[in-house]
Amino acid sequence: MEKSIKELMNDPTISNLVIVFVGLSVIWILIKFIQNRFTGKIKAADNRHRTKKLISFIGYFLTIILVTTVYSDRLGGFGVALGVAGAGIAFALQEVITSVAGWLAIVFGNFYKTGDRVQLGGIKGDVMDIGVLRTTLMEVGQWVNGDLYNGRIVRISNSFVFKEPVFNYSADFPFLWDEMKIPLKTESDYKYAKEVFLNIMDESLGDFAKNSQDAWNKMTQSLYVENAQITPMVSMSFDESWMTFTLRYIVNYKMRRTTKDMLYIKILEAIKASNGKLKIASTAIEVTNMNKS
Repeated sequence: MEKSIKELMNDPTISNLVIVFVGLSVIWILIKFIQNRFTGKIKAADNRHRTKKLISFIGYFLTIILVTTVYSDRLGGFGVALGVAGAGIAFALQEVITSVAGWLAIVFGNFYKTGDRVQLGGIKGDVMDIGVLRTTLMEVGQWVNGDLYNGRIVRISNSFVFKEPVFNYSADFPFLWDEMKIPLKTESDYKYAKEVFLNIMDESLGDFAKNSQDAWNKMTQSLYVENAQITPMVSMSFDESWMTFTLRYIVNYKMRRTTKDMLYIKILEAIKASNGKLKIASTAIEVTNMNKS
């Protein structure tokens, strides 16, 4: 019995399998220990997620090195077979290969990172995870109005980065321009209206304007873009029925809905307190008597 065990251990195939098994066990026990021991101390969720992924990649890298080292004397024999099968494998796995290439482009090309709000292939959401083959999003919109989660988790192939535009709402400039349209009757005091609307936006959005200006200045240091007005502005148009005031302002990409709700409330309160200077316009319907005598 002892002799048979010694013979098995002297068999290069068996001994290599034992070495690989023990080595893999040590590597992944150590990887899991490091992840559980140290990543929990990182407070920022995005940094904690990236650190955990990085440690996993180190584990995969060490695994490849171990297997390559153990079977280095046999790798030459696989060269011809791999060369013959290479074309067929590349054709059969072209989507997988493109997805892996997309993953490399995402990681090293700074397309987006976990926590960013993006639109990929017509689907908008916050990036939860970036895998080697797929990106996982928590979807926003669709049947839910506004930029709110709808609860649906979507996994998108990384190959999309080569096929369609990638919209990033939060990369170098995490702010968006938004607009509101306020219709007023033509007898309203338009000068007073513009003054009131500007004051409301300046008081409510002052922090956004300051922070967005700092982000804009930082972005223009590395990217070429023409200067833009960061501060709120009001423009007016009118026809025979009413005047339309367009309020343009900048806001954090995650706060569009709450900001618009706050502004509408303050504007309605200002209109009520204007003593008739501002009057909301509505569609007028004229009814004509068509009865013939």
